[in-house]
Amino acid sequence: MTETMTIDVHLDATDMDRSLRDDVYVGLTSSPKTLPPKWFYDDAGSQLFDDITRLPEYYPTRREREILEARAGDIARASGATALVELGSGTSTKTRLLLDALRDAGTLQTFAPFDCSETTLREAGASIAAAYPGVSIHGAVGDFERHLSLLPGADHSGSRLVAFLGGTIGNLAPAERAKFLDDLAAGLSAGEHLLLGTDLVKDRDRLVAAYDDAAGVTAAFNRNVLAVINRSLDADFELERFEHVALWNDDEEWIEMRLRSDRAHEVHVRDLDLTVSFDSGEEVRTEISAKFRREGIEAELKAAGFDIERWWTDSRGDFALSLAVRT
Repeated sequence: MTETMTIDVHLDATDMDRSLRDDVYVGLTSSPKTLPPKWFYDDAGSQLFDDITRLPEYYPTRREREILEARAGDIARASGATALVELGSGTSTKTRLLLDALRDAGTLQTFAPFDCSETTLREAGASIAAAYPGVSIHGAVGDFERHLSLLPGADHSGSRLVAFLGGTIGNLAPAERAKFLDDLAAGLSAGEHLLLGTDLVKDRDRLVAAYDDAAGVTAAFNRNVLAVINRSLDADFELERFEHVALWNDDEEWIEMRLRSDRAHEVHVRDLDLTVSFDSGEEVRTEISAKFRREGIEAELKAAGFDIERWWTDSRGDFALSLAVRT
């Protein structure tokens, strides 16, 4: 079989620019102020996050990999998938564990990356094509908020395994998670599978440390969203005026990352003709990272039309992978 690469583009630079403008305007004119975490990830932000995954305090990447190393073969056999759809994680080694398992099971035909960056997606596709001769690449450039019903990789003779790893679903508030899962289910056929990575509720101090490391890498990552706005929208945020804050919200069972202004001042976002006033100590919430319990995950998946078939945790019970089938 000769490998092919097809890329469906549902999102272009104009769409991304419009989305950034809308998110920044709405977020910075709201009370309290917010910014969505998806704008962390320019080239610098992506490198900083890669650095975060190797920090001693940041356990999720290591714990998820432990599960995949032990269970990738089980996942491949249980799903019987001919196509692996990867939501937004590039060419990570975790993805290759799944690709290896599906190949070894004799079912792998297609790799279908889904990402908001066409450059990242094409690089991911080319890398996988080189490493897995004979596998077709069918990617899609899209936004989780709008294009999940257009997932690539469908084939009348096979089925898809959608991998959403890293605990990224925790960045969505409950209503957003419900919409995400509903949209995802709408794009899948009965019998297709979702492999979902979720970080679990645990000791508060360990959770906070994972988002407020001693080396300050997460602080730099958090402030990077301001650098993105400065560059993209001609703003004048002074990054050193904003303190990184990570705290545990016990009621919601999630970590919140915030940026706290060290004094009263104004910021100008010239491309939006917007002046934003900050009080001393005022905070901008930049991310939530929800932590889960099994019963909650099962209920949310069930409401969207998925049944959990397999549930695995790492040896310490820190992180979970659930394999759910579209009913």
